[in-house]
Amino acid sequence: MTEKTVTVRDARAHLTDHIDRAERGTPMVITRSGTPVAAPLPIADFQALEEAADALLARETEAVLAEGGPTVTMAELPADLLTERGEGAG
Repeated sequence: MTEKTVTVRDARAHLTDHIDRAERGTPMVITRSGTPVAAPLPIADFQALEEAADALLARETEAVLAEGGPTVTMAELPADLLTERGEGAG
């Protein structure tokens, strides 16, 4: 499938047209300095992607738990995340 490519400048100048195309499901990639940075899509497609990502994360979580992988409580999670990023030491 070949998608239309538009610049950020064009996307701004013709935002309504590009939103209408996205609603119709017309593939489009927005570029900045030649690099793809966004791809507007119909909201139903976005929601389907979010649901698929949630389902994948749930399956991965279940697999880790089934293997007896390490767990933390919700109270421990922020501290663990900060420690991993090097912000918790002090």
